[in-house]
Amino acid sequence: MANKKIRVRYAPSPTGHLHIGNARTAIFNYLFARHNKGKFIIRIEDTDTKRNVADGEKSQLDNLKWLGLDWDEGPDKPGKFGPYRQSERRSIYDPLIQQLLDEDKAYYSYRTEEELEADREEQRAKGIMPHYEYEYAGMSEEEIKKSMAESEAKGLKPVIRFRVPKNKTYAWDDVVKGHVEFNSDTIGGDFVIVKRDGMPTYNFAVIIDDHEMQISHVFRGDDHVANTPKQLMMYEAFGWEAPVFGHMSLITSADTGKKLSKRDESIIQFIEQYRDLGYLPEAMFNFITLLGWSPKGEDEIFSQRDFIKMYDEHRLSKSPANFDNKKLEWINNQYVKAADEDVVMDLALRQLIAKGNIDENPDALTIEWARKLINTYKQQMSYMAQINSMADVFFNEPAKVSGEALEEIQNETAPVVLKAFAEKIKDVPVFDKVEILKTIKEIQKETKIKGRQLWMPIRIAVTHESHGPELPESIELIGREKALKHIDETLKQINQ
Repeated sequence: MANKKIRVRYAPSPTGHLHIGNARTAIFNYLFARHNKGKFIIRIEDTDTKRNVADGEKSQLDNLKWLGLDWDEGPDKPGKFGPYRQSERRSIYDPLIQQLLDEDKAYYSYRTEEELEADREEQRAKGIMPHYEYEYAGMSEEEIKKSMAESEAKGLKPVIRFRVPKNKTYAWDDVVKGHVEFNSDTIGGDFVIVKRDGMPTYNFAVIIDDHEMQISHVFRGDDHVANTPKQLMMYEAFGWEAPVFGHMSLITSADTGKKLSKRDESIIQFIEQYRDLGYLPEAMFNFITLLGWSPKGEDEIFSQRDFIKMYDEHRLSKSPANFDNKKLEWINNQYVKAADEDVVMDLALRQLIAKGNIDENPDALTIEWARKLINTYKQQMSYMAQINSMADVFFNEPAKVSGEALEEIQNETAPVVLKAFAEKIKDVPVFDKVEILKTIKEIQKETKIKGRQLWMPIRIAVTHESHGPELPESIELIGREKALKHIDETLKQINQ
């Protein structure tokens, strides 16, 4: 293995959108390949035809590209090890299946699903771990042939099962977990390698593909550990060398400490959803890479090039990785702050249009107004969809001033400030932040009212909020007409 070229793969099933956990698997394989100047391959594992969905493959590839991943071989980049879809590799699988049958390392099994479930129920009732029991136990070769013929005559479709060696230890030195071993008697008996429809199962196809494609290392989630001894058995059966395995820790919710479940609706779990919310791909790449892998030092913001340069598979964590929404928002905010203005403008404008706050085909004046609005909130946004809630005051009439905000302006000086401000902005020739700031300073000079007693009444009356972006910018964005209307309503509310 030491002399083998580095070749790793990410092998998604086209059964839906790209999940955070799967994206992490792809990224770790990608970084390992690029750091070691090896090859990164995409292979589509589509043998489970019942679960495949339309455009499932396209969705996977599109979202990987959005994250910034590129690959050397795949369904869209054919190489000499193709095809890169398992459904197109039957001509490779079939002779090898026949080889196992000929060598009595596999056999046809006719037990129906109903019979298998009855067996499992009986085992559970006896307190035994459910497993497959050899259906031809105690039969002679002639009796086995007769049983198979009778099953065929009934029209039963067989599966093909791999014959598991008895009481044998299968071990490997895992890049992440260290030494791991299983006894063959604990894996549940002879397992299926070809389904009733003739399609090979995952555990069979994956070892054929990895061998044929000369995969040197397999990095995958911890939930695949139980599959590894089965795969080692088949490598042994064919006399092939197995790749180096690394099983990455589970991802858990920072809130519950439990394994990230697709049923947990408190966490958004699919890359496409983050795209729709206006997250930046570079930020997602950064955040996901830190789920179960740690760099040296305390820094947390790195470019893809940085990660490639410093990636070390031995820094993959054995402990579960915490998925922390707040940390993701913080990381994305760092990228938003540093992003090119046009990038932020484009993504945030799409959010405003999608919400209906701005027309689908805005004119030049509206676009310029939106640019000022978006720039006003750029430093605060963790992701672009927040622009709609943050800037709600600019699109919807605010509720009446109430609570602490109302208390803030129920004093002698607030009406003085508001009336003076309203009077002056009626005649400001250019209603922009520069003139608005100059106006507020004039009021301070004329009334001798300053600080909080000057600024807060104006902010609360115009925006109906106690906090927000810079006040002159906010007032410019609200516009002269609406600002005057809000001040008039507020003065009436405090009976002035």
